[in-house]
Amino acid sequence: MLAAGPDMAAPSAALRQRRAAAGHGAPAAPERVVAGPAGGGAEPPPLPGTFWLTRIVLLRSIALLYFVAFLVAYHQNKQLIGEKGLLPCKLYLQNVKKYFKGKIDLDALSYAPTIIWFLDWSDMDSTLDYLSLFGLATSAFVLVTGCANMVLMAVLWVLYLSLVNVGQIWYSFGWESQLLETGFLGIFLCPLWTLSRLPRHTPPSSIIIWSFRWLIFRIMLGAGLIKIRGDRCWRELTCMDYHYETQPVPNPIAYFMHRSPWWFHQFETLVNHFIELVVPFFLFLGRRMCILHGLLQILFQVLLILSGNLSFLNWLTIVPSIACFDDASLGFLFSARPGGVKERVVQMQLKDAAREQLPLGCYIRKVVNISFGLLIAYLSIPVVLNLLNSRQVMNTSFNPLRIVNTYGAFGSITKERTEIILQGTSSLDPNDPAAVWEEYDFKCKPGDLKRRPCFITPYHYRLDWLMWFAAFQTYEQNEWIIHLAGKLLAQEEETLSLMATNPFAGRAPPRWIRGEHFKYKFSLPGGKHASEGRWWIRKRIGPYFPPVNLQGLKKFYEDRNWPYPLRD
Repeated sequence: MLAAGPDMAAPSAALRQRRAAAGHGAPAAPERVVAGPAGGGAEPPPLPGTFWLTRIVLLRSIALLYFVAFLVAYHQNKQLIGEKGLLPCKLYLQNVKKYFKGKIDLDALSYAPTIIWFLDWSDMDSTLDYLSLFGLATSAFVLVTGCANMVLMAVLWVLYLSLVNVGQIWYSFGWESQLLETGFLGIFLCPLWTLSRLPRHTPPSSIIIWSFRWLIFRIMLGAGLIKIRGDRCWRELTCMDYHYETQPVPNPIAYFMHRSPWWFHQFETLVNHFIELVVPFFLFLGRRMCILHGLLQILFQVLLILSGNLSFLNWLTIVPSIACFDDASLGFLFSARPGGVKERVVQMQLKDAAREQLPLGCYIRKVVNISFGLLIAYLSIPVVLNLLNSRQVMNTSFNPLRIVNTYGAFGSITKERTEIILQGTSSLDPNDPAAVWEEYDFKCKPGDLKRRPCFITPYHYRLDWLMWFAAFQTYEQNEWIIHLAGKLLAQEEETLSLMATNPFAGRAPPRWIRGEHFKYKFSLPGGKHASEGRWWIRKRIGPYFPPVNLQGLKKFYEDRNWPYPLRD
């Protein structure tokens, strides 16, 4: 856990002595040093108020989240938005182009900002793979080295923006915009060209550091306000009675947390309100309270990570909290070896204190930083107005580049968990009472009653997540689920890679697929069902969509210009 650094009064005094002696041409007075592990002299720790080490941690954290996001994209984009994807992005771009009278002009680019407009569409699967692999390689470089420049960070941002804006419903959630905003701030942490962890003439600007703090302030306050203004269970302190069981993708810890006593769930809800509605204002109460804010927010996000699979959202929310810590409070993360990063930071702080003459480029960069701050302030106006509005909306962008956005999570809580279970049969007649229906299991979402809930965060299965939303809507509102059924009927290998099991593997494909609607509940730990190895109990609600076969779906595919599934 991050902690504040020790009191720096004594080292500051020693440094002042050294500078005074040097100014009179005399040798510096002997300094009091702290004994190191071997009994030798140790370099004083970094002073507070600078953010050289903070930048390294921020860049590596942003790179880690980009890496995870591009990894998810590489593994799943072809199946979701590729040539034969559930919602092909080529068809989406063609429809956008058609809407703007066949032109790729500023209006089309503003509606869907993506470099894919200018790339080859003849093999969209390869194009999507190349973008993801380029993003993986670039983010891995920044993650491993801890250094980046504006060019590299801008490349990462453009690549992910390009995927998000063709991702349609699969990329429609708040963490996508949050990663783009966080990544955009990361661009301005860096020098233009220099690749160095400590670029001497490009110190992290306080404007950029405060932009990160402004981001975490809006994220947390927005999440808190949407809860207070939303579901009454947040005001009645009962939401946590349901959350662990009904969240999109529970994990094994949620199974046990769900059975906590009522008073503990109320305490959790109160703590949530305190963290989201009160703690954000600690940012403006001085260095120590700012550090306390960072510690509390990181601890809160770690608890959320442990209790659910919320994609990389909570990991991503930790990132702007890192900006609450300066070099003095992050020094413990870095080696104290001679010539190491921490020692070099101390030496740079000495040179900064000597007020050396800065090159012209530093003054140009200050102008850029001030302009950036003004841009963030301007783009924040509708966001602040939204926060103050009783009809607050969450996870919304007011600009096509998603630079400054509104955030929020779980404004309403579902009280019952429903699941869609896809079943296939080889029977000629789907209405035959003797027909044997076999179930498909997804990678992570509940299905098989005896399968332990998964633990995958920060990785993310996009199809599993959308199945949770589809379960409390209708299949007419989610036509892609019928597309999925058709691909399972054809046993398309790429689509089957999104599934955990294929009950028809090694034999003829099913003749019919149907969707059944069930209510799911956690079994009682130590109870009858748990003793039989069941994590879940379920009760059938009814059909979700009727049995369909491949031939019967032909017109459905033609009407939507979807490629007709061919059996592999």
